[in-house]
Amino acid sequence: MPKSTSPVKMAATRGYGAEIVLSGNKPTDREEKAKRLSSEHGYTLIHPYDDLNVIYGAGTAAYELIEDVDSLDFVFAPVGGGGLLSGSSIAVKGLCPEARVIGVEPKNADDAYRSFKTGKLIPSTNPQTIADGLRTSLGKNTFKIIRENVDDIITVTEKQIIEAMKFLWERMKLVVEPSGAVSLAGLMYGGLEVKRKRVGIIISGGNIDLTNFFKLLERKIKS
Repeated sequence: MPKSTSPVKMAATRGYGAEIVLSGNKPTDREEKAKRLSSEHGYTLIHPYDDLNVIYGAGTAAYELIEDVDSLDFVFAPVGGGGLLSGSSIAVKGLCPEARVIGVEPKNADDAYRSFKTGKLIPSTNPQTIADGLRTSLGKNTFKIIRENVDDIITVTEKQIIEAMKFLWERMKLVVEPSGAVSLAGLMYGGLEVKRKRVGIIISGGNIDLTNFFKLLERKIKS
């Protein structure tokens, strides 16, 4: 895990019994460390998003959504490394070929957006965004699948991500992290005409550090 990983994500990982090995914050840092550990100990490396089986597994979220609600006109999904968006796009195009698949990415980490627009894979270089789960670069497999199945990738600002989180927390009572709220931010602020359309949103991730929030409540009680 990168040294900049959210403490709550580290705590949850340790809670499942895993040993955490820290790396630098650049995507290449953790890739190099993972390869070295695999070579030294004979580990099998399962890529977190560019492995085809992982991609297919991620796509079951969109598959189950469409199975539940029937056909859709739009599906919005977050994009970082592209595993979730790739899998979602395969499921959506298989079940609703006419539906538009929209990837949503933080403007501060727009490598997938630029890659999609230029047709060339552009790596991420330690972007600064509150959506820490979307700081990774697209992989060769995810980029290929996205180019084949995704209709567009749009970006949202940090403020728009926070507004989407606030909406999910207050209106939907869903504790969603910034990376998961990005897809809703794309719907709210992306400028796409979706009135009277059937829209699906893939929301993924609830790793939020609420320590400061509860400390604030405790201070109010004591005062």
